Amino acid sequence: MTRIERYIFRIAFNAFLATLLGLTAVIWVTQALRELDLLTGKGQTLWIFFIFTTLSLPALVAIIAPVALFIAAIHTLNKLNSDSELIVMSAAGMAPARLMRPFLALGTGVALLVGVMTIFVVPASFNELRDLISKIRADFVATLVQEGQFTSLESGVTFSFRERSGEALLGIFLQDRRDPERTIVYIAERGQVASVDEQTYLVLEQGSVHRQTPNSRDSSIVAFDRYAVDLSAFGPTGTTQVYKPRERSTAQLLFPDREEGYFLAIEGRFRSELHDRLTAWLYPLAMIAIAFAALGDPRTTRQGRGLAIGFAIAGAVAFRIAGFAALSALGRSPSAVVLVWGAPILTILVCLAIILQGNRLKPVMDRLKAAPGRLMHRRAAAGGA
Repeated sequence: MTRIERYIFRIAFNAFLATLLGLTAVIWVTQALRELDLLTGKGQTLWIFFIFTTLSLPALVAIIAPVALFIAAIHTLNKLNSDSELIVMSAAGMAPARLMRPFLALGTGVALLVGVMTIFVVPASFNELRDLISKIRADFVATLVQEGQFTSLESGVTFSFRERSGEALLGIFLQDRRDPERTIVYIAERGQVASVDEQTYLVLEQGSVHRQTPNSRDSSIVAFDRYAVDLSAFGPTGTTQVYKPRERSTAQLLFPDREEGYFLAIEGRFRSELHDRLTAWLYPLAMIAIAFAALGDPRTTRQGRGLAIGFAIAGAVAFRIAGFAALSALGRSPSAVVLVWGAPILTILVCLAIILQGNRLKPVMDRLKAAPGRLMHRRAAAGGA
């Protein structure tokens, strides 16, 4: 890059970084506030809360990065034009292709970032998030049971404790009546939840186990100083973890188990998710192409840039809506894959044609930009008549 290109790249990169960090921070804080129930209502630690909210960051960055790049490109081009630097560059013979080079370098870097995030990082984060949610739900002592209340964990299982003392539970009562031929009651002065080899246990101290057969008066009582109860035994049995398409790796989407019932039920969502990941890297390039096509030509300070910025925003919004519509159509019909790939590629090609053929297309673009003013003038003249 030449010095002027490095200068433009630095302005655009700083604007992109500030926008990306600002938007990501605002949305992350908003989502974090929604998950405060993990601390207040479900008794999770601050560390679990931080991990839970942080796992959503890769998806936020992948979504926000193209928008931040678009905003940064508009800011940079508008600043260069307001300071008359764009006009001087054009008067010195700087071609549009050369002026676009620093923007293209930044767009390529962002496209690489988005591609890596959507193909590798985001699925892994969603997968880890699902496992964390399952772990939180499995920890029924933290999520379901309240002090002094008898809580039914599932059919036939009742749990209660008197109060908490730090991480310990005092006055524990656990009744298991799932087996109609036998009832088991655990009573202990204190207990604590512990994890060993990814298994969760309730370690009871100073208590007894009562076993009784409903149709018999015979019962047995066994006192203990320390006794471990496997909490996974009180969870649902015969169930397997089913991961949604967005929680699966890209390799699993490319080569799915076509005999899996879940895949057969929502095959369209698997197809849509796969192509959404594969085309995500094109969106930063399309966004920066839209911004440059609308604002890349120099204008004097007397010529307003508001209309051009409006055209750029409208084009970006329409382009993104078209992308979402194409993905939705792909979920229903495999032939819509042409639309999913065609929307960003066609947008990039049209914008490049506008940028590189600017002199030939300038009269047409000027007429389009002046159309609202002429329409208002005609309406005013008709009203005066």
